[in-house]
Amino acid sequence: EAQPGPGGRGVTEVALPATLESGLARLGVSLPEGGREKLAAYLALLAKWNRTYNLTAIREPERMITHHALDSLAVVPHLPARAGIAVLDVGSGGGLPGIPIAIARPDAHVVLVDSASKKAAFLAQAAIALPLANVEAVATSVEDYAAARKFDVVISRAFSDLATFARLAKPHLAEGGVILAMKGVHPDEELAELPGDVEVVATPRLDVPGLEGARHLIVMRVRVLGSEPQYGPAA
Repeated sequence: EAQPGPGGRGVTEVALPATLESGLARLGVSLPEGGREKLAAYLALLAKWNRTYNLTAIREPERMITHHALDSLAVVPHLPARAGIAVLDVGSGGGLPGIPIAIARPDAHVVLVDSASKKAAFLAQAAIALPLANVEAVATSVEDYAAARKFDVVISRAFSDLATFARLAKPHLAEGGVILAMKGVHPDEELAELPGDVEVVATPRLDVPGLEGARHLIVMRVRVLGSEPQYGPAA
């Protein structure tokens, strides 16, 4: 059972920073009703737990907005558009990118997997406190995770090299699903090491407001002879 974070269970009401508002507009991401408040509350909860559990090296609120919230939301336009997708966030840590995705796409079922029990406890508590009915937190490694269903999207943010991530993601991928890896500079060497049964569909550059340096999304799928790509930007 998830334990309360430092200071108790309540989520502090926080005003949505202007940086977040302008960033959402630049990304072209529109949050559902109540989404802005949940995103702001999530960042406040992350900052509070981080003081004790060291969930992220970034501690400044403004940098959490750019390096965590906006960086995660930048992938939303690249998710499959159809409603009801299942998303697996591998090595979720402090809930990135899974929790911002779950806030932006309340129709999606998002599973957050992390092998560190303290991080998984935070993820479970965040899902309760915000609340996010479409989020499930699991304290296990992706290798040991025995899911009851397959996923339309398996995503990671700085989890491992592409070949390792693709190998671990494949058993959890539904037919026609995509593997999304969030990277910095274009990972040419890692792309060259991908196994033959994994193909790259796209490598869009992500323009994250306020974040210096390159960001890329590597979109992969299991190669199926004669099939059409199932990947497509959300409307």
